[in-house]
This record gives sequence, C-alpha cells and structure tokens, in this order.
Amino acid sequence: MADPMTQSSQISSSQGLNDGHSASSKDSKFSDSFFSSPVSLIQSPQVNDLVHWRDPKKSGVVFGVSLLLLLSLAAFSMISVVSYLLLALLCVTISFRIYKSVIQAVQKSNEGHPFKALMEKDVTVPPETFRKHVDTCLTHVNRVLKQMSRLFLVEDLVASLKLAVVMWLMTYVGAVFNGITILILADILLFSVPPIYEKNKTQIDRYIDIARTQVNTTFAKLQEKLPASMKRCKAE
Repeated sequence: MADPMTQSSQISSSQGLNDGHSASSKDSKFSDSFFSSPVSLIQSPQVNDLVHWRDPKKSGVVFGVSLLLLLSLAAFSMISVVSYLLLALLCVTISFRIYKSVIQAVQKSNEGHPFKALMEKDVTVPPETFRKHVDTCLTHVNRVLKQMSRLFLVEDLVASLKLAVVMWLMTYVGAVFNGITILILADILLFSVPPIYEKNKTQIDRYIDIARTQVNTTFAKLQEKLPASMKRCKAE
C-alpha cells in the first residue's frame, strides 16, 4: 500500500502540471485571439458573402450606401443626416402616393392605397424575440465586463501589458484620425481586405504567423524577466 505522503505529493505535482498547462493554454489562446486576422471575425454567412463580393450588385449597394452615410456624418451632424434621410424617404413615399392617386383618378380605377400591402404587415417586435436579443446582449456585456476586470485588475500581467501596448498605439492613431475617419477607413478595409486576403491567403498567413511568433517570443522573454513574486501571484 502506497504511503499517504507520497500520494499527496504525486497529486500536488500532477495538479501543478495541470495548472501550468492550463495557464500556458490560456496565454496561447489569448495571444491567438489578440493577434488574430480581422477576417476571422466575420462569422455571419450574410456578412461573409457581402464582404467577399459573392453578389457584386448587393455588395456594391451596401458598400456605397454605408460609405455615403459615413461621409455624410463626417461633413454634417448626425441630426442633419438623419433628418435629410427621413425627409428624402418622405419625399419618395409622398410623391409615389400622389402619382398613384393621379393615375387612379385618370384611369378611374379602384386599386386603393399603394402601400396597403406594406401597411398590413406586422412590424411589431414579439416579446419573445425582444427578450432573446436582450439575453444575448447581456451575455456579451457580462463577458466583456469579466474580461475587462481581468485585464485592468492585472490578473495576468502579460495580458494586461498587451492591452497597454495596444492602448498606447491607439493614442497615436487618435492623434491622426478622429472616430468617423476611422469608421470610414474600417468600412473601406472591410470591403477590400477580404477579397485580397482570399486571393493571397497563403502568403498573408505566412507573414501573420511570423509576426505572431515574434510578438509571442518578445512577451515570453519579458515574462521570464518578471520578478519571482509576480510569477508566483500569476500561478496562484
């Protein structure tokens, strides 16, 4: 029969190994998600088809409308843009209604309201659908809050340092671009990068792997130089 002290030491060592593997896998998982390609964030099939220009007409319309809206927001206030959009929509619907009324009066037809089919549609949001989306949003909000708490309270020093580097780089980006300019650039990149990535996937992946390896190596060397007390706190 084995000695209880020996069994205890074996259990402690196995738990330590498991904790080490868990911590390393957590760091690796965070690094992969932290430096992952923006293309991997496109998960919706509809969005994926749009940004890859599967249907050029639909993608062109979405890209043109979104870019025009962002350019309008850059030139005018949001209140003005929304007001002009609603005014344009009202002009179209009122003009169409008057046109159909004149046609019906001339032809002496009794077709009724031109938007009758649309008016009869149920546009209300069912309570179940609303609660479902609220629950989904709440799940994402709680996940973000938990991640922010982990980063800003320095549960993992290396992960917090990575966030600090990103925020430091964003200060330079913010000094050059404002928010709406970044959104315009993001919209252009969203519709231009995926087709380029799809055509040159092998070469781009190779360079991304090289950059990820160099960054992970740098942070690994930095982690090795941490004081022993910090390493012990991280292990705990």
